[in-house]
Amino acid sequence: MTDRKDIFAGENPFELARSWLSEAEASEINDPNAIALSTVDADGLPNVRMVLLKSIEDDAFVFYTNYGSAKGQEIEQSGKVAFVLHSKSLRRQLRVRGIVEKEDGEVADAYYKSRGLKSRLGAWASDQSRPLESRAALVAKVAKVTATHGINPERPPFWGGFRIFPLEVEFWADGDHRLHDRFRWRRQAIGDTWEISRLSP
Repeated sequence: MTDRKDIFAGENPFELARSWLSEAEASEINDPNAIALSTVDADGLPNVRMVLLKSIEDDAFVFYTNYGSAKGQEIEQSGKVAFVLHSKSLRRQLRVRGIVEKEDGEVADAYYKSRGLKSRLGAWASDQSRPLESRAALVAKVAKVTATHGINPERPPFWGGFRIFPLEVEFWADGDHRLHDRFRWRRQAIGDTWEISRLSP
């Protein structure tokens, strides 16, 4: 494991985030890339749910969902999200706040094709966040979708990715006696130079 003094070192928050996630992948039992994603509805009431962070690009964080879901609609409305990735085994947190754009092109197509067949068909069958009569109704819809789209379905037009361009990234590591280490990378706009600050625990 990386020495404590080195875990915050680096000139690029995305490279640092990838390093932290790589360490988590070696120590977390389940879903080391699970993030708690926060959005707000039209009334400003927050929503939070767990989703899987699928990639850390050179300038963004990417996850996938149904665009018609509650989170999809709330993101469409506000264009902003926040998330936290908590690595319990490492006692670390990665916190991100930023602006969002859709990823509904070739990158989304490629990721969709990489998923298992049942997951691809499930994306077609689920009216995510909407009322459901019963589980049996969902299973029946999956069967219907399978008959319609076969074993190589195309990506649904209502399903794809969101790319988060951060304005703030915070790296938090647990410290003895609650003397935690926190470093915040902040910029006013995408493309601006990052300002890095150590924060009180």
